[in-house]
This record gives sequence, structure tokens and C-alpha cells, in this order.
Amino acid sequence: MFLAYVLLVIYATLYPFSGWRDAGISAFAYLTAPKPPYLTRFDLVVNVLGYLPYGLLAVFAMRPRVTGLAAFAFALASGAALALTLEAVQTFLPSRFASNVDAACNVLGAMLGAVLGLRSARWLFEKSLPLQWRTQYVLPGARADAGVVLLALWLATQLNPASLLFGAGDLRDLFRQPAGSAYEPDVFVGIEALTAASNLVAVGLTMSALLNPGAPVLRAMLGLIGLGLFVRTAAFAILRQAEEVFHWLTPGALIGLAAGLPILLAAAMLPRALRLALAAVLLMGATVLVNLAPANPYFASTLAVWSQGHFLNFNGLTRLLSVLWPFAALLYLMLIAARAGEGGTRG
Repeated sequence: MFLAYVLLVIYATLYPFSGWRDAGISAFAYLTAPKPPYLTRFDLVVNVLGYLPYGLLAVFAMRPRVTGLAAFAFALASGAALALTLEAVQTFLPSRFASNVDAACNVLGAMLGAVLGLRSARWLFEKSLPLQWRTQYVLPGARADAGVVLLALWLATQLNPASLLFGAGDLRDLFRQPAGSAYEPDVFVGIEALTAASNLVAVGLTMSALLNPGAPVLRAMLGLIGLGLFVRTAAFAILRQAEEVFHWLTPGALIGLAAGLPILLAAAMLPRALRLALAAVLLMGATVLVNLAPANPYFASTLAVWSQGHFLNFNGLTRLLSVLWPFAALLYLMLIAARAGEGGTRG
């Protein structure tokens, strides 16, 4: 999780990765520059909060080999190095502005996160409910841990307001290609429904493959889907007015949910190997559908609002996650299926 967060911070800080140029000044000139005149309280808070998980996860990642003051020093020093370096690189991006205040807030966030990590590490790793749930219900080993992180990143993809419900893998976002051909409304509704249903079943089956035989599989799957819908609603609550938070619940999304849930409940009773195979097939099919779907004018207008101002970096980050997630999930499913096959052969 720490390594994943480092990559996300790098992407969010340097997005949109275009227009590189030499400004004719030192990359670290910002350290002695005067305070930017346009700073707002929102900017300061966001820069602190953006690095707070960095310090927290850095302390957790070092445990149990490094703890206490040494872990705090690592989190603070590495966070400062990352913040100062990325701020320097922003000097070469015309859409970004290198600021010593931003860097200082980043370092402060890493420090606060490290303190929080030191205070909570023992509880989290020895007594917390998440640890008990992980130990009791999830398969042991690093591969299961990676699957849990992958599902957490899936929840983050639901923050992208421009995507279809549960839709991901739109390569046109990454390569700036035009949307698919226009279809009749009923065809678009069908594509949206198939996309939502396929991804719902695939994500639920992936969750089921991470659980021990005695775990509450149905509750875990439905809980994950419910949490995904909550995150989706929260994203629209941030973007739009209160009465528009459920505008993502289109006819296609409703049909997809209604069709996908019973299919998921039935597929959960299949053997683990078949669940993995079905999840992979559905992910591939849903990704193809996402790339064939025409542009949705409502989602396009929502994205225009989301891309403005303070949310530029966050929008770029959620779009990247949305583009890459199904391919990472496919790779993960193939890896655990191959390991399961090797184990069966040896047995």
C-alpha cells in the first residue's frame, strides 16, 4: 500500500505530464522564492492531507523491522525528499507552480502521518478489527494482501464521475482518442447495463477468491459492492448539488445492478477456479464495452466541472486508476489462478 501510494502521489503531483519546458531557472529556485500571493486555506489543508497517508503508511511499511524513532525518521526524511523533488520537477511544467509553502505543507503532512502511525501501529497490528478480520477471513500470504489492495483501488476508481457505473479500462482517456460512434439511446443503455453487471460480478468474485472457506462470502461481496456505490454517491455529492447525488443511477446502471446481483449470488457457489476464470472473462468483456461506448453528454459536463480548479490533480489521479485497474486485476487473476494450478499439480 505504501508503494502504491508513492506512485499515486507522483502521478497526482505531475499531472497532466504535458508541455515540459526549461524555464531558465534552477529547479530548486522555489525554495528561496517569496510566498505565493494566491494561497488559500484549501490549498494548505490539501497539501498537508495529501502527505499524511504517506507518513502513516511509511511507518506501517517499516514494521516490524524498524519501529519507533527510526521509523519516524525514515517517514519524515523520505517524505521530505519526495516532496522537495516533485516540487522541483514542477518547475518544468507550465500548468504547475513550484512553491516552498506547498513543499513545507507536504513535509508537515508526512510528519503528522508518521506520528499518527507510531501512535496507532501497535493497535492496528495487534488489536484492531481490520486485523482480526484479515486474520480470520482472508487467505494468508502476500498474494491475498495484494488482492485486498487491488480491491481498495477499485473503490477509488468509483470517484471518477466521467465513467459508467463500475466501468473502467477506457483507454481513450489515456491516449486521448475520440469516443465511440453514436448509438440509439436503448443501445447505450444496454452497453451501460452490461458494463455495470459484468464488473459487479467480476469484482465480487475476485473478493470471494481472497476469502477462507469459512468466511461470510456473501456478506463480504455485497458489502464491497455497497461500499462502491457509497463512494460513487459521495463523488457526486462533492461535484454536484445535494439533489443531484444520485444522477449516476441511470436506467442502464439500474438494469446492470438488478441483473448483476443475482448472477453474482449464483456464481459465488462455483468452484474457486471457475470463479477466477469467470471474473477474468467478464473483466475483459466489460473493458471492451467501455471502449466501444459513445460519449455520455451528462458525464462529459460533469467531468468539465470536476476538472476545474482544486480538483485538477485528483481528477487526473482517478482517471488513471480507472484506466489501469482492470488490466492490473486481469494480471492478478491470472497470477493467482496459475499458482492455484501449480499447487493442484504438486498435490
